Amino acid sequence: MPVDWPVARDLMTAQPITLAPDAPLSRAIGLMRSRGIHEIPVLRGSRVTGMITFESIARRSNLPFATKVEHLLVLPPLLAPTTPYPELAEQLLAAGLRAAPVVGKRGELVGVVSRTDLVRTFAGLGIAPQATAKGVASPLGLLVRENESCGSLFAQIRLLEEHPLPVVDRKGRLVGAVGVADLGRVLWRPIASGKRDPRRKGRTSAYSVEVGTIMHSPPVTVEAGASPDDAARRMTGERVSSVFVVEDGRPTGVVSQGDLLALAVGQARVPGRALGDVYVQVHGLRGSGDPEILTEIDRVIARGLRRISRHARPLLLTLNVTPQGSHRSDDAQLQARLNTDRGIFYASRSGWNFFAGIADLMEELEVQTRRARELRSPRARATRRGAPAEEELAVDPELEARIRTATRGRD
Repeated sequence: MPVDWPVARDLMTAQPITLAPDAPLSRAIGLMRSRGIHEIPVLRGSRVTGMITFESIARRSNLPFATKVEHLLVLPPLLAPTTPYPELAEQLLAAGLRAAPVVGKRGELVGVVSRTDLVRTFAGLGIAPQATAKGVASPLGLLVRENESCGSLFAQIRLLEEHPLPVVDRKGRLVGAVGVADLGRVLWRPIASGKRDPRRKGRTSAYSVEVGTIMHSPPVTVEAGASPDDAARRMTGERVSSVFVVEDGRPTGVVSQGDLLALAVGQARVPGRALGDVYVQVHGLRGSGDPEILTEIDRVIARGLRRISRHARPLLLTLNVTPQGSHRSDDAQLQARLNTDRGIFYASRSGWNFFAGIADLMEELEVQTRRARELRSPRARATRRGAPAEEELAVDPELEARIRTATRGRD
């Protein structure tokens, strides 16, 4: 594990592009498209009042281009120049942003640090040297067919913000990928006055454009046995935010910038010290506006992590939810990855009872961590010899209160 983590001032982009609160959306969209960025700090004087993001604009795509950006601001975390790499990664993941402002002692903007900045230096930090791309990859989830219309992608805008979606042909072969930058090229059509281009009769709507005409191809891939460092180098070299993992020529998962940063978050939780926060990511969940659902999810996960902590120190839990239909009662595929001080564990479930599925996942992960502890310890042999058995790990009574849940993808 690296001793000295780089800090924000070493990684950030100084003198970033900014906007005033009264700047029109047309200006924000133009800068995002021409500079290849997804978030822009909005300043009142030298102080950050918020950020305008591609996602916030896309969710209100019917607004006129003359709308002021101050009406669509999101509140980002404010990072200090001395914030270390793992905390930068955690803050970006928790906020669900690709970039966040770095501010000085008086709250003035001094730079912006992005996921791309962090991934660019990932390979030199010695994070998770034994891991493989297949082991850290997230499931593919949604596959997009090249003849689908772009309109079908707007319901997946949060997933697109996390990583591009794989595009397959009629035979299911991977032929490309589509992300927010690709979608942005057809989403708006400004005219000279800066207002939205009217959807005149006879003109093709941006929503009806086929995905195959805007996707980028060929997709960027790595082999299943490649290392996370290899994935980071591919992302940096190809200037993409994710790479697809292929095995025998077929895609099996996707490694995104978020997956790599999650490794850094887990790596920073040093095995052997007091059990601290457990970082939890939930991707793809609908109904994020229902606080009762979120409370119940946190309760089920916390209870499971508390049991798991008897056998291993949980560091990072990633839960991917892939709905199989359009209604809340439809089946969903649940896949979990748990990083611990004893290794990485996986579990999956499917069914219509969402909370029962999460509980089953946590139970399966507990079984796996218990077996791993038993296999790696002399407990059974020592017991047969009459020696004292190895003690279970102490359970932190405050674990449930210490869970940090990233609401990324909870929509």
